[in-house]
This record gives sequence, C-alpha cells and structure tokens, in this order.
Amino acid sequence: MQKHSSCVVGDQCSLHTKGIGLTINDILRNQIQPNTSFGKQSSLIQVAAGITMIMFFIGLINGIFSLITFRNKELRKVGCGIYLLVSSITSLLTITMFTIKFWLVVLIQVHSAVSSVVHRVDCAFIGPVLKFCLYFDGWLNACVAIERTMNVSKGVNFDKKTSRRMARRIIMILPILISCTLIHESIQHDLFEYRLQKYRLINDDSIVSVNVSVKVNESQLQTVKNETIEYVTEHHVLCLYRYSRFLQSYNTAILFFHLIVPFIVNLCSALFIMFGTARQRSEARDKQTFKEHVLKQMSEHKQLLISPCILLMLAIPRVILSLVSGCVDPASNPWLYLCGYFISYVPPMLIFAVFVLPSELYKQTFKKTIAQWLRQIRQ
Repeated sequence: MQKHSSCVVGDQCSLHTKGIGLTINDILRNQIQPNTSFGKQSSLIQVAAGITMIMFFIGLINGIFSLITFRNKELRKVGCGIYLLVSSITSLLTITMFTIKFWLVVLIQVHSAVSSVVHRVDCAFIGPVLKFCLYFDGWLNACVAIERTMNVSKGVNFDKKTSRRMARRIIMILPILISCTLIHESIQHDLFEYRLQKYRLINDDSIVSVNVSVKVNESQLQTVKNETIEYVTEHHVLCLYRYSRFLQSYNTAILFFHLIVPFIVNLCSALFIMFGTARQRSEARDKQTFKEHVLKQMSEHKQLLISPCILLMLAIPRVILSLVSGCVDPASNPWLYLCGYFISYVPPMLIFAVFVLPSELYKQTFKKTIAQWLRQIRQ
C-alpha cells in the first residue's frame, strides 16, 4: 500500500502514476501549508527562501561584474569575449528565473485558487527555460575552450576577425539547436488536478496536516485527544510530463549529452593547451625536458583542469534529481533533495570566479572599467 501511494498521485476518482525525475514542485509540495502565511510555514521553507535570495544576490553580483568586464570592446575583438558576454547575460537570466520559479512554487502551493494561467506558465515556460539556460551556459563554456585551443594551435596565425565572425554565427545557431532538443518538454506537458482530504491537528503553537486515509493508533489518539481536529479538502494542481518510454529514454540521453560533451570538450582543450604549449617551448628551449615543461604548464594552467571538474560535480545533483524514480517520496528526506536542487544552480553563479579572476587580462579590464566609472561619478 505504501509503495502504491508513493508512486501514484491523485484522489479516488483521478490517479496518475509518477514518471522519473523530481522537480522543486515535488520537493516542496508536501512541505508548504496551504492558506498559511509565510511566517507560519515550516523551517525548511523559510530556510529555502533565505538560500534562494542569497543565491539570487550572489548571482546578480556575478552577472553584473561579468557584464562590466566583457562589454569591453577590446575583449570582444575575439570570439572568447563574445561567448563570455553572452554567458554573463545567460547567468543573469538563469538566476532570475531560478528565483521566480521558487516563489511561484510557494505562491501556487499556498494559494490554491491561483489561476490556471499561472500554472501553465510555470509548467510550460519557466521549467524548460531554466533547463535551456543551464545547457546553453555549458555549451558557451565549451566554445570558449575551443577558441582557446585554436588560439594556441595557430599562434600568430590566429585570425581575430574569423574568430569573431564564427562566434556570432554560433551564438545565433546554438540556441536553436538546444531548443530543438527540448521542444518535447513544452509539448508533452499537462496540468493534473485533484483534491486531497486531510485533517489538521490545531494547538496553540502549530498546525499539523495528516492524510485522512492514514490510520491513527491508540497512542496517537492519547496524544491528540485534547487537540482540535479540523477536516479540510486541499486542491492540488500538478505539472505532469506525459512521456512515452521512447521519450523518457530520449530525455535521459539528451541530459547526458548536454552535460558530458561540454565537459569532455573543456577537458580535452585544457590538455591540448598544456601539452601543446609544453611541446612548443621544449623545442625552443633545450635546457628543460618536455616533461618539465608539461609540469610547469599544469602548474600555470591548473584552473583549466579544475574548473570543468568542479562544474561537472556541481551538475551531478541535477542529473540525480532528473533520473530518480517517481516512487521516491521527497518528504522522507526533503533537506537532501533541496540541497541537491540548490547545488545544481551554483554553476551560473561562478562565471566571474572561473573566467575573470584567474585571468590577469580580464581582471585588469574589470578594474579599469570600475575606475573609469568612479572617475565619471566624481566629476
């Protein structure tokens, strides 16, 4: 019976078997008290709201600082600067949609009378857009890696005009290709409505909601006999993705494709830059061996290896949440699933730390731009 209840949602008249994957809606659905003010919500909801706003402000600062850096015309004379400028804009969009998504989930769960239009916007638009932004950001990072590799391989023959022209074309084509791989999510969705009867145990301090179907034993009755019991009917609206077995397999393949391929590109690029530069310098300088040059390059460019590995590890929770069985009950360990959800949105907040701070050129450009603005303000 427990297995059935955890794999199926709905009421006696309308049931739906859950598919794979957990969303923030699934994680918070049973944690939010309907028709209850935010101040009386559980500590998990209040902490989650605090973390969401902290991530929003950090992401906002990261995006603005990155925009300040890469709007510089000199940096945009090559493809890298263009890719990173677009990535800065994407990171701002991601963290903004991430914040809107959280508060929309809270609004929908607290106020059951929310218009179906709001539900459809959340279901058909915000979810796919968030996924698109994460994928787009990953591919932009891969494009930066390829650009750096071409720069090292061609050396003085590297053509900045060609690089800039290719970057503009890729930025036009890449969103279309990514959207094509995600178009099924906007089509294969549906709103599922059902009503759930519960009783609430009301005392001076708190309200506890329990399913009517759950049997209360004698010890529980002794505990609640002095409490006021109120029966309520909750109205729920869920966003469901009705995938066939083929689409589920396709969705999993696309998830790994957008995650693994950019990582491999970044990793191979870093290794090529290190070994390629070491080979060039070992041929020009006989005093040091090739191995010594390789070790020196690894020391100088270690961030090229560390950064993609960190981004991959931060993306793993998103993969797990996307592949977890629908029979898993998030209410059994909501903190764990919530932490995984938050971690998966950390990468868009790291553009300034990953690309600007390790680069002396980008860092000096940022400082000069800030200094110019401060002089203009003082004048």
